[in-house]
Amino acid sequence: MITGELKSSVDKLWSEFWTGGIANPLTVIEQITFLMYARLLDLHEQRDEKRAQLRGTSFKRRFSEEQQHIRWHRFHHQDADTMLKVVRDEVFPHFKDIAGEGSLFSGFMKDAQCMIQKPTLMVSAVEMINKLPLEDSDTKGDLYEYLLSKLTTAGINGQFRTPRHIIRAMVEMLDPEVNDRICDPACGTAGFLSVAYEYLLEKYTSPEGIHTETVIDEKGQQQQVKIYSGDLLLEHRDHVDTDMFHGFDFDSTMLRIAAMNLVMHGIAEPDIHYQDTLSGRFAERHPEQSKEAFSMILANPPFKGSLDEEDVDDAILRMVKTKKTELLFVAQILRMLKNGGKTAIIVPDGVLFGSSKAHQQLRKHIVENNELQGVVSLPSGVFKPYAGVSTAILFITKGSVTDHVWFYDLQNDGLSLDDKRTIIKENDLEDLVASFKARDKAIAETEENDCIVTDEKKHFWVSKDDIAANKYDLSINRYKEVVYEEEQYDHPKEILSKLVDLESEILADLKDLEKML
Repeated sequence: MITGELKSSVDKLWSEFWTGGIANPLTVIEQITFLMYARLLDLHEQRDEKRAQLRGTSFKRRFSEEQQHIRWHRFHHQDADTMLKVVRDEVFPHFKDIAGEGSLFSGFMKDAQCMIQKPTLMVSAVEMINKLPLEDSDTKGDLYEYLLSKLTTAGINGQFRTPRHIIRAMVEMLDPEVNDRICDPACGTAGFLSVAYEYLLEKYTSPEGIHTETVIDEKGQQQQVKIYSGDLLLEHRDHVDTDMFHGFDFDSTMLRIAAMNLVMHGIAEPDIHYQDTLSGRFAERHPEQSKEAFSMILANPPFKGSLDEEDVDDAILRMVKTKKTELLFVAQILRMLKNGGKTAIIVPDGVLFGSSKAHQQLRKHIVENNELQGVVSLPSGVFKPYAGVSTAILFITKGSVTDHVWFYDLQNDGLSLDDKRTIIKENDLEDLVASFKARDKAIAETEENDCIVTDEKKHFWVSKDDIAANKYDLSINRYKEVVYEEEQYDHPKEILSKLVDLESEILADLKDLEKML
């Protein structure tokens, strides 16, 4: 849990970057990421030094004898001009030197460029990062998540940040297990992967492993928070650290942020790659991951991305011949899933009811060759202020059989649906998760399954035959029944009588006013 004091420190540094001439939120987060990485390198070096001293062994050093002055604990005490020179001219180039020797994560840092030109800004950034509890795995994930919340503008190619409460609901509905291999083929900042890890920590924590801490929130009030140790994951730690979480993206800045996000959450070696997963080169570079590789995929792929049709994998085009990235990504996700694997994908509404041959072809493939578990309609304001597009979530199990599809009409997510997105009382997410887990297909052919949505019941079943008869249309409005309540009006004579009485009152008031003149 990030405290109010930590939030204030981040907010202050954010303002200093702005006044220091760095206004792009992505650039700010990237620069903070680089400096965090510089400090983590030194922390890990200190940890290995202590271990080596205790064991009487040696280890592969990150800093040579001549480079000791560029370690964090050495340069962060220096004056402003010297610090800027050391960080810009020696620390950042050092990232490139260790990139070929270290982890996959270090490879993302090799292109690091120092954009901080003002010595005073460098001092402020280093001082703030030096105070951050980077040794505390429980706090640093929340800290980085708070940094990412500053991304309030949409990126290029239709990318925008998925609200974390929507991700959390999707993860709870898929309910990942400790032996899953989880992927996001367009991972952005790795929000889906980090939330999946948080969910697993909670799920695999014994009652004895839950700790309660008291923190001070941004309002200065004490708050009790639960810390989940994930103690039941210990025997699976190698799988969790190296082979559970996989992400791909073709934005190098996003990849750096995604890698740092997962490391800050506590995943030692997340499998993150610079790769367009729609490209034919994906199968060449990652043959084992491009087909039937994952048991779970969570994604909100870009809707309007630019696309080089010549570069799209022929295997995807055989499933759906189109240039539309939202259709191609759904097809590719189904290819990447193992048989029996599960996916939750956010798609624009056009995927559900589009009339083109490609749209119908893809929907038919989903329904006829897989089990379409559910379709959740989201309100159009969920992605504001990034975009006002209407979307839905598809829940699919690969290779199973569809006989009925469960629909849910999500009307509120706990925040207002305007650009301000302020907290409101109405929130259907808890009911969505509970209803999805408790759904009973046995009622699908009974009178209990009407297609009427009310405040108390927002879900219903639709048979595959009905869907097929409607050209595989998956929009909830195609099947939802709207019940109109009959309005009761007074008899016209009563209304006229009331109007006459009202006119009489007005006339009497006018006469009273006339007497006053």
